[in-house]
Amino acid sequence: MNTVYLDNAATSFPKPQGVSDRMKYYLDCVGANVNRSVYTAAQEAGLVTLTLRQRLARLFRFPEPPTHVILTPGATFALNTLISGLLRPGDHCIVSGMEHNAVMRPLLRLPGVSVSRLPCDSEGFADAAALPGLLRSSTKLVVMAHGSNVCGTVQDAEAIGRICAEHGVPFALDAAQTAGHLPIGFSALHLSALAVPGHKGLLGPGGTGALLLRDDLAQRLTPLTAGGTGSASDSEYLPDYLPDKFESGTANLPGYYGWEAALRFVEETGVPALREHEMALCSRFLQGLEDIPHVRLCGTRDLSRRVGVISVDFLRRDNAEAAYALETEYGILTRCGLHCAPSAHRTLGTFPQGTVRFSLGFASTEADVDAALRALRALA
Repeated sequence: MNTVYLDNAATSFPKPQGVSDRMKYYLDCVGANVNRSVYTAAQEAGLVTLTLRQRLARLFRFPEPPTHVILTPGATFALNTLISGLLRPGDHCIVSGMEHNAVMRPLLRLPGVSVSRLPCDSEGFADAAALPGLLRSSTKLVVMAHGSNVCGTVQDAEAIGRICAEHGVPFALDAAQTAGHLPIGFSALHLSALAVPGHKGLLGPGGTGALLLRDDLAQRLTPLTAGGTGSASDSEYLPDYLPDKFESGTANLPGYYGWEAALRFVEETGVPALREHEMALCSRFLQGLEDIPHVRLCGTRDLSRRVGVISVDFLRRDNAEAAYALETEYGILTRCGLHCAPSAHRTLGTFPQGTVRFSLGFASTEADVDAALRALRALA
């Protein structure tokens, strides 16, 4: 039985051609660290790392120098760097009702930090008009998921960012489900920080991510980790310049080589073209769902306000049983459950049963969508 991979919201698969080749090339032919030595292999690794930062800066129209593109083990680490590095007892933070635990768990473990949730409607859209009423003199950060990892709903980040800018509050975006899936302009969204994973819509390997920081915010953050940077080795204190301030330890260079190759593919293909492909498949999927009984779509049908993350709730059978049958009987690979986002499921009315999530990627095809719809029709 052939399998159909529809779990790209968890991680993209397959990767573009050349990603694994570049990782193997580094392991077999380069092997050197960055910032530690000046021989040829080390200089090559340093140039690839710089090119990776530059590609990310171009992709997100980032106004700061590439040094302010902080490379991390993933979006979760990037969000922890921001949240734990900025907030202190007595501070206040605002999130939406659609957050992933990569935002909520770092926040809720901080002593003395209060959290308010911007209300969202039944499709997951945040009420930007309610934001000014939640702001306090102690509000130090507004952070939220750009696109829902549960249902694909995309927030009006420009409207929220504009309000934050008018009130002088840093606005950070968790772009785990939108980076590489739709165009993102750092300044256009009035961002102070942008967290992205490397392995989802940016099509790189696991263990990669980035935190893009405006300089004024970067100067306020306390690093999560401290150690060797290969720079300022005459001092036992962390350097205060970027990116070294936030990048202690040995870098994931095989991952960087692979991610740089993936970003080359994203740049050459173009995010608008990738989005057009994904939305054509999403439209086909949503239309196919319309005549399938006993299956409820979660989120919006408005293609202009979503990405290709599609959640359904089986009304006459257990969702986990349905997901198991999708794989074992039809070869359809999905993700079932609460998707590390209990708040989002409460907002959507799917807590505690969760949903079965289908998520599209650059390699998904019409045949994949049609196979999923046939299986859904048979199982509903």
